[in-house]
Amino acid sequence: MKFNTKTIHGNQHPDKAYGAVMPPIYQTSTYAQKFVGELKEYSYSRSSNPTRHALEQSLASLENGLYGIAFASGLAAIDAVMKLLKPGDEVISTSDLYGGTYRLFTQIFEGFGIKFHFVGMHHVPTIEKYITANTKLIWVETPTNPMMNIIDIESVASIAKQHNILLTVDNTFATPYLQQPLNLGADIVMHSATKYLGGHSDLVMGGLVVKKKDIADRLYFIQNASGAICGPQDSFLALRGIKTLHVRMQRHCENGAAIARYLNNHPKVSKVYWPGFKQHPNHDIAQKQMSGYGGMLSFSTNNDSIEVAMAILENLKVFTLAESLGGVESLAGHPATMTHASIPKEDRKKIGITDSLIRLSVGIEDVEDLINDLKQALDAS
Repeated sequence: MKFNTKTIHGNQHPDKAYGAVMPPIYQTSTYAQKFVGELKEYSYSRSSNPTRHALEQSLASLENGLYGIAFASGLAAIDAVMKLLKPGDEVISTSDLYGGTYRLFTQIFEGFGIKFHFVGMHHVPTIEKYITANTKLIWVETPTNPMMNIIDIESVASIAKQHNILLTVDNTFATPYLQQPLNLGADIVMHSATKYLGGHSDLVMGGLVVKKKDIADRLYFIQNASGAICGPQDSFLALRGIKTLHVRMQRHCENGAAIARYLNNHPKVSKVYWPGFKQHPNHDIAQKQMSGYGGMLSFSTNNDSIEVAMAILENLKVFTLAESLGGVESLAGHPATMTHASIPKEDRKKIGITDSLIRLSVGIEDVEDLINDLKQALDAS
């Protein structure tokens, strides 16, 4: 089954009770049992729910996995992966990554005795310098947030397998429409389904997809024991969003490319971070492991000041100044004070997150309106 068909039909079946084409919202906490100790498929909705289960099957299909697990948020999904570890274990992580992930790693799990190494993985051999006998997990984000760095998943997977290390890939920016990490050797794929999978800025959710049953069983246990589940209403919304993922991503990619090229030629813009440019670091890797370049990009202005960045953001009319990404509407944000504020300023500077950096989530509006909006905001700054 081709991907565009999978978004609508992958692992999806009419409801058993009445043949409903869309999985119904099973708004229930518990399920009747005929006999003591004789459980049906569902017994309690923290453990499993038919609507959530339908979503998990869809997620597994999209990523060519066997097991999907839907969580209350992307961070809840990351939290579950971290709970596979124990005190004394070490993690090698992408150096420029979502600020919430960095905060969870450094302010929660470091306190539980897990050691993190934040490494620029665009040059894959660098990773091996940090591997020890205690290294149990490599955490990859690609493209990275917000610098759009590209990491060679297949090469990292080769290193991970040599040393018997789990590899998890945050595939939120690319989505399974553009990139499928399990096919490239990853053990776990993570999504903030709040973003492109849901696609309409109306839910908060996370997901994990794996191929191996032993990893899936451990993650299911952690989720059930910890209770980090998403509700049936949000599961329904995510399923609805997934059915248009392919057509939305086509427009996100088209608009993203047009915006990147426009900004790259603007006299007030000093740098555009978008993996579709030939000069972008690891552009050749992006070509190899992605089928397109997505709708995310960042840019800096010639005048490297927070005042100029704020003036641009506050003058936008079609782009909305807001956190998050991946919705049908275009969003603009200031990583240094918004999504990545939890990272110390000196660490932000090391990875390129300057005070003038602006991140765009390019939506599916008419691209001329988006370009005109950026033009008037840049002219007014």
